[in-house]
Amino acid sequence: MSLDARLLSALNSWRSAPRWRVAFSGGLDSTVLLHLLVRLGRRERLPPLMAIHVHHGLQPAAEAWPGHCQALCEKLGVPLEVVSVSVATASSMEQAARQARYTAFAESLGENEVLLTAQHRDDQAETLLFRLLRGAGVRGLAAMPAERPLGRGRLVRPLLGIGRVELEGYARVHGLDWVDDPSNGNIEYSRNYLRHQVIPALRRHWPQAASTIARATIHMAEAQTLLDELAGMDIAAASAAGAYDWLPLPNLELSPLKALSPARQRNALRHWLGDFTTLPDSDHWLGWESLRDASTDATPLWRIAAGELHRCGDRLWWLSGLWLQPAVGVVVWHDPGEQLQLPGNGVVRVAGLDGRARLEVRYRQGGEVMDVPARGRRDLKRLLNEAGVPVFLRSRLPLLYADGQLIAVANMPHLSARPLSLGWEPPAADAGLR
Repeated sequence: MSLDARLLSALNSWRSAPRWRVAFSGGLDSTVLLHLLVRLGRRERLPPLMAIHVHHGLQPAAEAWPGHCQALCEKLGVPLEVVSVSVATASSMEQAARQARYTAFAESLGENEVLLTAQHRDDQAETLLFRLLRGAGVRGLAAMPAERPLGRGRLVRPLLGIGRVELEGYARVHGLDWVDDPSNGNIEYSRNYLRHQVIPALRRHWPQAASTIARATIHMAEAQTLLDELAGMDIAAASAAGAYDWLPLPNLELSPLKALSPARQRNALRHWLGDFTTLPDSDHWLGWESLRDASTDATPLWRIAAGELHRCGDRLWWLSGLWLQPAVGVVVWHDPGEQLQLPGNGVVRVAGLDGRARLEVRYRQGGEVMDVPARGRRDLKRLLNEAGVPVFLRSRLPLLYADGQLIAVANMPHLSARPLSLGWEPPAADAGLR
């Protein structure tokens, strides 16, 4: 099958997209991809095509690349968008540049648009070896997916089944010009070392090394799909509603997870927590084991990159962002007929309030007491303990005061000194990685 026929086959699922954008560096791979797409567009009904060039400006040679890309795009009749980005100083400039590049791509994509990138089979082999040497798990060894969500659209890599030699041959036959990044020859960079030193040595002994290594990523991707399906079943089994289901926080029941093998527990948690945070490697899960095995009256937590996993009784709660901070301050409620916006803590509403009084919403400071019908004057801390209120929630629960007296606790009708209802709509959880 010809190169353009294989490309068209790889893109068949995306032909109804409103637009295709090509990540165009001006290098060999993206130049071939853009040229192929223009040729295909002359005989096939394809989405409108546009190129996007991200200019990092990390080296002097790069200053000429936007002009080169513009000239080629004009020759091919393809609109070009050039986006200049700043790359944050980091221990790995490769990674920082990649992050800046994909952030720009994500921001450029419209609803359901597709970004086409030109990574090929040799790139896939390098990625697997690179991650293998870093001790990656199954997900990491699946290397680059053929497609994934990006911004408001999708990222698609249609050349993963094609080797660099074939792309070079196409470029020569069609007389294409491309830019060469001088940094690609610097073997101080890990990927360049693999490309110029390791893979050629492997090929001398195993001529099909890149092809067979890339094929292993397909097996790993399939294995990861099965692990994800298993994790989905385990998370579903632990997702029964709890007593505080009105809290807009990710949470799970612990008992169904504890019944699983340790490996299966980690698989389920990686799947669940992966939406919210980067995860520790396989050697740093002692925090989970300590949280899991703590006594039932303990309130342990496991700090991870983007937040904390809390255990309260038989429930796990994921907290991040403002939920890691206590709510503070006193808010005067001038018009109880209207809902009250609490700074950083959602809104409250009151119903059934009789009489006139100075109303305030406060938060726990310690030592609070309130009159509870048929029980008399009670310490708030004990009342919250009796109700099993999660410890992390207690500092954020709105408390309603009338003329300096505590009269109600939000969302807990049984904790009220009067026949009224104090409803609280807590702030939503952070969106997390997705």
